[in-house]
Amino acid sequence: MRGRFITIEGIEGVGKTTQARLLARALEQSGSVVCLTREPGGTPEAEALRTVLLRGAFDWSPRAEALLHFAARAEHVDRVIAPALARGEWVVSDRYSDSTMAYQGYGQGSDRRFIAGLRRLLGLDPDLTIILDLPLDVARTRLAGRGLPLFERIETPAGAAERDRYEALGHDFFARAREGFLEVAASEPERCLILDSTGTIAAVHDRIFAAVTERFVVAATQ
Repeated sequence: MRGRFITIEGIEGVGKTTQARLLARALEQSGSVVCLTREPGGTPEAEALRTVLLRGAFDWSPRAEALLHFAARAEHVDRVIAPALARGEWVVSDRYSDSTMAYQGYGQGSDRRFIAGLRRLLGLDPDLTIILDLPLDVARTRLAGRGLPLFERIETPAGAAERDRYEALGHDFFARAREGFLEVAASEPERCLILDSTGTIAAVHDRIFAAVTERFVVAATQ
């Protein structure tokens, strides 16, 4: 039986990485085998592209940048996601193709039809996409509470703070990216669910797990 594919999306500061980890743990505790992964990344080759995209001092055109994300994604799908689903595992990914549409399509102004075409060619959509949403001023406050400026942080594998070239694009870029996520969700309501990520980490996790349980328990009984 094919597994389920869940993606967690949203702008910086909404808590995607934390919530993806908590969801994977909760699914494991309920008896499922879970593959927790992230984008860009998930394989050594895709992680190499992640380094180029997030930490490299390159000024890619938005079209080229979208292609690099999809190159990493194709590797990720072929080597990790599709095999895990074929084994019947649940896959939880911190970001997927909606981030490319929101960041490159809306945030950087790349051709959205071009990005949508790349997504169709890839041929694998999530069963459920949870878009965590926060107003930008709340995201700013969250990151400031960690002693970091808005949109200027990633965690390296060693745990050190390092500037992310997307995060450094600033308020206007992330306002457009947030609009992109909301428009993607409105255009695909059967796949996408917008969840308010204000409140405690535990409260947001409870909302996510309740939504996942409702979606897939209902589907299994139909």
